[in-house]
Amino acid sequence: MPRSPSELLGESGASSTSGGTASRGIGLDTPLRTLLGEREAALFTRAFGYRTVGDLLTHYPRRYAHRGELTALADLPTDEDVTIVAEVKHCSTRPMRQRHGTIVEAVISDGTGTLSLTFFNQKWRENELVPGRRGIFAGKVNRYKGTPQLTHPEYELFDKDASDEDAESWQSRPIPIYPATSTLASWKIAKTIREGILPRLGHVDDPVPDAIARERKLERFGKALRGIHTPADDADWRRARDTLRYQEAFVLQAALLQERERLRETAATARMLVADGYAARFEKALTFELTDDQRTVGDQIAHDLAQSVPMNRLVQGEVGSGKTVVALRAMLQVADNGGQSAFLAPTEVLASQHLRSIVAALGPDLSAELMPTLITGRLTAAERKKALLRAVSGQAQIVVGTHALLSENVSFFDLGLVVVDEQHRFGVEQRDVLRGKASTPPHQLVLTATPIPRTVAMTVFGDLDVSTIAQLPAGRQRIESFVVPLAEHPRWEQRIWERASEEIAAGHQVFVVCPAISAKETEDDELAEPSDTDADRAATPVASVEQTVAAIQANPLLAGVRIAALHGRMPADEKDSVMRSFAAGALDLIVATTVIEVGVDVPNASAMIVLDADRFGVSQLHQLRGRVGRGSVPGLCLFVTAAEAGTLARERVDAVAATLDGFALAEADLDLRREGDVLGSNQSGGRSSLRLLRVARDGSVIEKARADVSALLESDPKLSDHPALASAIADRLTERSRDFLARA
Repeated sequence: MPRSPSELLGESGASSTSGGTASRGIGLDTPLRTLLGEREAALFTRAFGYRTVGDLLTHYPRRYAHRGELTALADLPTDEDVTIVAEVKHCSTRPMRQRHGTIVEAVISDGTGTLSLTFFNQKWRENELVPGRRGIFAGKVNRYKGTPQLTHPEYELFDKDASDEDAESWQSRPIPIYPATSTLASWKIAKTIREGILPRLGHVDDPVPDAIARERKLERFGKALRGIHTPADDADWRRARDTLRYQEAFVLQAALLQERERLRETAATARMLVADGYAARFEKALTFELTDDQRTVGDQIAHDLAQSVPMNRLVQGEVGSGKTVVALRAMLQVADNGGQSAFLAPTEVLASQHLRSIVAALGPDLSAELMPTLITGRLTAAERKKALLRAVSGQAQIVVGTHALLSENVSFFDLGLVVVDEQHRFGVEQRDVLRGKASTPPHQLVLTATPIPRTVAMTVFGDLDVSTIAQLPAGRQRIESFVVPLAEHPRWEQRIWERASEEIAAGHQVFVVCPAISAKETEDDELAEPSDTDADRAATPVASVEQTVAAIQANPLLAGVRIAALHGRMPADEKDSVMRSFAAGALDLIVATTVIEVGVDVPNASAMIVLDADRFGVSQLHQLRGRVGRGSVPGLCLFVTAAEAGTLARERVDAVAATLDGFALAEADLDLRREGDVLGSNQSGGRSSLRLLRVARDGSVIEKARADVSALLESDPKLSDHPALASAIADRLTERSRDFLARA
């Protein structure tokens, strides 16, 4: 039966803000089951992982609908759960053809398009769904004979008997539309929050101090929660959203800056520069000139290492800018003081490559003295025993490895520096494990070849000092990049393999990269981004290593070409053998996944062909491209895609092909992400504080929050006078959230 406008549409009356609510003592940590009962609370736990009042209250509406603006039905996606506002145009009942029973069919419209509603054996629906009635309808969109429809949708109809005054108020109130599931429709979530939570919510401690809230013209926390869930008008939810967005930035920056100060309070072993030590000998023997950026960043690191507080520095730089040389010089400064360095790499291929590069850069004499050692999960028992002994005895002053370095049986004699390559592949806890292997807090150096916009650096790396190497070493060749748009020009596929043949005939080598290993298998450690979310695109087969190898072997243009496959499921010794053969020129072409994305250095490789390039992210494409043009000949990169022009997937590929400037691409990538948030909305095991903040959009909010937090921590570094903020950091910014943040 239809309910009153206030009951149906989320108007919280006096009960939502009555003076008696605080006495009930319902807070953000109150379990949902005590308010909703076990059965209803279980629905929210299964659907979203929510267990407390705070979890549910931070499930914010994704948009707001109005009674006067009906949803564009033509834009509804197939096979997705939707919530729409529409008007009933027609409703009828007919008998089923093949069995006993009836079918109720209704048609709803937005004035331009229509959508069918179908109900089986529920003839009474015809009495409710009368022409002219408007309401909220929810269900999964499917198609029957090409026509979009909802089968057995849930719905609530707007009250047709409201007074003129009620109707005017009812017409102006926004309808909160929540992220929903098939078991929890949007208005069910709205009703639970409106009737089951907000009327019983007591005082809510605000993590933003009163003085800052007044200066920034923010609402108090409790009022903002009510405003975003039960707004009287659009201005209500906009004010509430701005307040909650600032609060998210404020809590995050407080956590990051407090962590930064905590690290600086611990004592580290100073690793001083030694006039005639390993670092000086290494620099003197270099056969090339360091760039100004390399020298500047190297001096910053040298200064940090000489302090008795732990260095915590991020070095970001273009692909091929020479970050590893800077890191190696830092490791030698630590070795000059008797300390060891651990170099953590994300893959075995990259770890092996780093070890070879370090040995080659050091030369035979320094290598013999410093004993660079590799530790990975695929070493033989004898090799592992020898490597572990070198590390624990201090004989190996540089230890390179993968996640295997985190194992309990890996110990160090005097770990002074932790170098983390491509940090987004490692979580916060993993890096802490490695730091914990030192007797005193070690210095930390984080490297990334993915240039980071300032707002991201503030948000993701707010507890690190950031250095940038933008210059490329002299002699790096230019790379030409082209999009091969098969959607418009399917015949161009032949030209791809002609160009590969031409490069090989000229004595050069070729990379071919695929998003998958086989038709059914991808790599767990690959971080490729999905190109689009539509079902048709997601169901399209992607290029795989196995299929591509077979196709190349059958291609007469590449007859006699020496090829091999390379992917993360191969045994470590086999992967290493392939890379060694390719680097030595014994192979002309390798077909690989993104295991070759970072750090792989083959100067004779001149061409990079990325198949289904739209399946990768902007930073991945940029890093893949950086694998060519590293020798004496220019590089060629072909981004092959079947994505249609104008799609987000195609825009990413076009953006990478248009520039070699990684910093410009980082900004473009941030802009192209559009809807992505920092921590995501489904963090289990705790309540994430970031639901509204968008790094691409909210840079000014982040900067203001960081400035406010910095001033606050100067006078109250322990937050002794701000227990609500301290509690928010501990409660809502969980370790799991920090881990996700580090990967964002």
